[in-house]
Amino acid sequence: MIYVVATSQVKPESRDAFIKGAKECIAATQKEKGCLSYESHTSINDPNLFVVVERWESREDLNAHGKAPHMKVWREYSAPLKVSPTVIEIISDGKVEKF
Repeated sequence: MIYVVATSQVKPESRDAFIKGAKECIAATQKEKGCLSYESHTSINDPNLFVVVERWESREDLNAHGKAPHMKVWREYSAPLKVSPTVIEIISDGKVEKF
């Protein structure tokens, strides 16, 4: 099993647009092969900090997710809404990869 934790700091004025787009992305992702869970959470300390927690059956499924058409749309849509690029941590087999 593969876990992913993706953290995005969103511009305050872009929060509503980010949430709207995230909901669409989440709905599409939850239908993907190998997606066990894909949930977005807001920090209790910062309303503009979003954390997505994902579980995937395999690295191959996660790799396919990264290439999915809706992910390309999401990356292009969300980039101008964020303060900085999303930090992604992939956790598997006792190791953590950070991007």
